[in-house]
Amino acid sequence: QGHLVESGGGLVQAGGSLRLSCAASGRTFKTTTMGWFRQVPGKEREFVAAITWTTSNTYYADSVKGRFTISRDNAKNTLYLQMNSLKPEDTAVYYCAPTIRTVVVAGFVSWGQGTQVTVSS
Repeated sequence: QGHLVESGGGLVQAGGSLRLSCAASGRTFKTTTMGWFRQVPGKEREFVAAITWTTSNTYYADSVKGRFTISRDNAKNTLYLQMNSLKPEDTAVYYCAPTIRTVVVAGFVSWGQGTQVTVSS
């Protein structure tokens, strides 16, 4: 499986913005839909957004729709997540992964370290 490295997280105040990046293996990145997921300690990992490889169609969780924008640069093998109007509830560790629409592909185990996003009240 591909190697994924997330970055761009940090501490921001509510209403602020962050831009996350995911550097991915070229082979994996160019042949699959990629998405962002987030997880809070003690809670199940949840889907955030995804974007297809062939058409750049996007999918968003209702909780982030209108605030987050997912994009990708295939030439750079990089996935992005622009997060605006951040809320404390967005606080989590964010991960990228190959997806089938809004779910992680079956058998995927190569999660990166993730990047921490903390939004203060």
